[in-house]
Amino acid sequence: MSEKKVYTDSDIEIKQIYTEQDIPNNTSELPGTFPYKRGIQADMYRGRLWTMRQYAGFSTAEESNKRYHYLLSQGVMGLSVAFDLPTQIGYDSDHELAEGEVGKVGVAIDSLEDMELLFKDIRLEEVSTSMTINATGFILLAFYVALAKKQGADLSKITGTIQNDILKEYAARGTYIYPPKASMRIITDIFEWCSTHLPKWNTISISGYHIREAGSTAVQEIAFTLSNGKAYVKAALDKGLDINVFGKRLSFFFNAHNHLFEEVAKFRAARKMWATMMKELGATDPKAMMLRFHTQTGGATLTAQQPLNNISRVTIQTLAAVLGGTQSLHTNGFDEALSLPSEDAARIALRTQQVVAFESGIPDTVDPLAGSYFVESLTNDVEQKAWELVHKIDALGGSVSAIEEGFMQDEIGKSAYEYQRKIESGEKTIVGVNQFTVDKEIQIPGFKIDDTIQQIQAAKIAALKRKRDPKKVELCLNAITTAASTDQNLMPLVITAVESLCTLGEIANCLRTVFGEYK
Repeated sequence: MSEKKVYTDSDIEIKQIYTEQDIPNNTSELPGTFPYKRGIQADMYRGRLWTMRQYAGFSTAEESNKRYHYLLSQGVMGLSVAFDLPTQIGYDSDHELAEGEVGKVGVAIDSLEDMELLFKDIRLEEVSTSMTINATGFILLAFYVALAKKQGADLSKITGTIQNDILKEYAARGTYIYPPKASMRIITDIFEWCSTHLPKWNTISISGYHIREAGSTAVQEIAFTLSNGKAYVKAALDKGLDINVFGKRLSFFFNAHNHLFEEVAKFRAARKMWATMMKELGATDPKAMMLRFHTQTGGATLTAQQPLNNISRVTIQTLAAVLGGTQSLHTNGFDEALSLPSEDAARIALRTQQVVAFESGIPDTVDPLAGSYFVESLTNDVEQKAWELVHKIDALGGSVSAIEEGFMQDEIGKSAYEYQRKIESGEKTIVGVNQFTVDKEIQIPGFKIDDTIQQIQAAKIAALKRKRDPKKVELCLNAITTAASTDQNLMPLVITAVESLCTLGEIANCLRTVFGEYK
C-alpha cells in the first residue's frame, strides 16, 4: 500500500519525518546578522515586543476616534487606520460615485478637518500610525503631516507607515487611479520628500497581504511582494535616491494563514531573500537590507459559519507571525466575515496577542523554531520555489511588465481556483464549512454603519467650502496640475493645498487631468 502524499497549499510535499539529512547546507546563522533569516534583531522580543495594532476605521472621523481611544485604553501600542472606498480611490464623500460606500469599509476622510477629528486628543508624536492607503496615500500623508504641524510636533519624531504599494493594486486588489508609471512617480516623490522631512516614517509598506487575500499561495505571496519591492527600489535608484537612506524606510506587510509551519518558513525565507536582493542592488548599510514587516491574520480564512471558531484560527495565525519574527501585528475580530468588528471582537483579538506576549513564553528566546529539521527544510523549500517565480518576473522585465502582461494576475487566479476546488471536493477540510457543520448557527449581531453618513460628510464639505479662501484653493490646485507635467516633487505642493483646505477629491482630480485613469 503506497504512503499517502501530503502537500502544503504552495504544493510543497511534507515528508512523514525529517532528519538532519534534510538540512545539509544549513549554516549556523545568528539573529541580527546578514541575511537575517533568524530575525533582524539579535535579542528580538526580549529587547522589545512587536507593536500590537488593531485595524480600525468606520463611519465618520468622530466615530473612529472613539474606537481609537478605546483601543489605546486597552493596551494597543499603535493605531492602524482603515479608509472607506471613496477615500481610497480619490472621491470626496459628496461625489455621485461615492453613493452607498461612504464610511462603510473604513473611515471617510475628505479634508484636513476630518483628519483633525480622527486624531482628536491623540498626540501624533506619541503614537505610531499605520495607514492602509495606496492611490491617495500621498494626500493622506499630507493631511497627517499638516495635522502634526498644527499640533506643534517635531516632524523628525513622527513614526508610522503608509501602505503606498500601488503595484499590488493592479495585480490583486483594484483600488488604483492612475497608470502604473505615473503612480510610481508619486511614490518616488514620497520617498524623496520623507527622507529629508520625515526621517522616521516608513514610506511604503510593500504588501503581500492583499495578494494572499486574492488567493495566492504562501510562496507566491513572498515572490510577488519582494519583486514589487525590487521595482520600487529600482524606481528610486533611477531618481538618484540613496539606497542606504530610503532602504531603511521600506517595510513589508504580510498575511498569516493557518498552516503554522509553512507561514513561519515563509517569514524566515522572505527576510533572507530581501537581504540578498538589497545587497545585489547596491545596499551596504545593514539596516537597509533588513526586511521589517507588519502582519495581519488572514481575513480570507475567517468563516461566517460558526464564527467563534475564528478565535482559534486567529490564535494559530498569531503564533505563526510571532514565531516567524514579525515587528508589528494586527489580529482580526472573530466576526469580520459577517461585518466590521464589534468592540467585543476587537478586544478579544487584542487579548489574543497579549496572551501570546505575556503568557506563552514564545518571546523569551529568539527564533525558537530554528534548528527544527522540518522548519529549516521547509524554509529552504519555500525560498527555492519563491526564487523560481522571482526569476520568471525578472525575465519578463520586472514587476511592472509582469503586471501589465497579466502574469501575476493569472498565477493568483489559478491558485485561488485550485484552493476553492479542493474545498468544494472535500480534499481540504474547513471546520464548520465542509465538515463538522451544525444545523443551527449562533446568531452574532453584526456591526452596522448608518446610511446617513454620506449626508453628514457632504454637509461638512459644503461648510468647509463656504469658509475657505477660493483664490488660495485655485492657486494651490493649479500649482499641483502644472507640477505634475514636470519632474518637480509633488509633496510640498500637496501639503500646502491641504493646509489651504483643498479636499482629497480635488487634489486627486488635478492629477487625473494630467495622468489619466488606468483602465
